[in-house]
Amino acid sequence: MNQLSQRVLDAAYRVHSALGPGLLESAYEHCLAYELGKQGVAVARQVSIPIVYDGLEIDEGFRIDLLVENRLIVEIKAVDALMPIHQAQLLTYLKLANKQIGLLINFKVQSLKHGIKRMVHNL
Repeated sequence: MNQLSQRVLDAAYRVHSALGPGLLESAYEHCLAYELGKQGVAVARQVSIPIVYDGLEIDEGFRIDLLVENRLIVEIKAVDALMPIHQAQLLTYLKLANKQIGLLINFKVQSLKHGIKRMVHNL
């Protein structure tokens, strides 16, 4: 899992280096998915995950920006600063999707190393 996370981060650095900060999240999402795909990494964009509440399944519960190798959730942001709510959002996604590792990547920073947060759920 650490190797997979590192591959995603290496790809994110390439995208950020080429594009810089200031674009919409969807642009970074598309380019990161493309970059990972070039490396032969399986990646799905905007994966819909239903929410089950009290036996009721809600189809449009939430969408994962990127699901990498069906194991790693990548939540992409393009905001002035990552906030605690962004981390809470990723932790909720990990819980509901039954995944253990997620990356929160904010591309609206001068240096990408300041925009990365690795999150773990039930490891």
